[in-house]
Amino acid sequence: MTEDPETFREQTRNWLEENVPASMRLPLRSEKDVNWGGRRADYSKNPDQKLYMDRMASRGWTVPDWPKEYGGGGLSPAQTKIVREEMRRINARNPLNSFGISMLGPALLKYGNEEQKREHLPKIARGEIRWCQGYSEPNAGSDLAGLATSAEDKGDHFLVNGQKVWTSYADQADWIFCLVRTDKSTKQGGISFVLFDMESEGVSTRPILLISGYSPFCETFFDDVKVPKQNLVGDLNKGWDVAKYLLGHEREMISGMGLSTTGGNPLIDGAIATIGLDDQGRLADPVLRAQIALFEVRSKAFSAMSERFIDELKAGRAHPAQPSMMKYYGTELNKSRHELVMAGGGSDALEWESDRSDNGAKARTWLRTKANSIEGGTSEIQLNIIAKRILELPSN
Repeated sequence: MTEDPETFREQTRNWLEENVPASMRLPLRSEKDVNWGGRRADYSKNPDQKLYMDRMASRGWTVPDWPKEYGGGGLSPAQTKIVREEMRRINARNPLNSFGISMLGPALLKYGNEEQKREHLPKIARGEIRWCQGYSEPNAGSDLAGLATSAEDKGDHFLVNGQKVWTSYADQADWIFCLVRTDKSTKQGGISFVLFDMESEGVSTRPILLISGYSPFCETFFDDVKVPKQNLVGDLNKGWDVAKYLLGHEREMISGMGLSTTGGNPLIDGAIATIGLDDQGRLADPVLRAQIALFEVRSKAFSAMSERFIDELKAGRAHPAQPSMMKYYGTELNKSRHELVMAGGGSDALEWESDRSDNGAKARTWLRTKANSIEGGTSEIQLNIIAKRILELPSN
């Protein structure tokens, strides 16, 4: 690939046009259309999903800015930006959604040893392993450092016992990155960061049924789980450093929900289908029309801010607390989007169980967004961080 930006853009555009299947350029209808990869992925109903992921992975474009030796594309920030722009131009879906890409990968690149990077990162890039996050516990949510899941040193391995909660997709994940307590004499200084297979003996999960009718979260239990010492990331009892770094990337990922999905304008399209147009060709409801227009302005402003934030992050100039600001605004924006979807859909949007409504997809997704302001750190916690670390307001 050439380093000349315009030539690189042309080459990228041509390659994407030839290699992105038409079905992968359609808007996501529901989470069923999202590709999470992993050992349990079933592509029988949508083989284009696997074809698209494999083609992008072969080029390193599932993680274009990762080093080539770890399965990435080895692209510069400017080239990565061009790839993203050209994907958006043809409404190409994300080829692979993965906590391995958005959270664990950056942490391994910074804190992992060479053996860990070469073992795990290429599998993440190729979508071979699906990861989940073992952070929150029944008595350690906002106060994450109070976690109690223990890892006892047994010589060549740790013996892990305890419980995690709100573990996203734990019942479908292949591996977990997990915070454990290796020293009870200190709080933050006694935490370590380990990796292990979810099929290890002693690991069990129990889905939590939500108001939306879905169960994306689980309770996860560890009973005498053996974790090899080589799966310790970073130094013993220094896992809090890894955890904080990863949380920044998690909040960045969650903030992305505030950005528009691919293809068309579902807010306008859905509202028009229900409400219709006036004699000037505008959405017939002037109040809803104004609300959607305001949302679009906020969404475009957030998109521009997100792009700037990513550029600053890659250049090492981003404020350490900026992910909290992005996470807060992005989740609030995403909730607003789905409230407008419900408003524009009228009574039809309230359907809960029917083929016409795709089993109540709009209503269930709207209810699911209520958790956005809780997961990854509550909105209240993010606002406190913003007040103290960005605005530098006094504590009292």
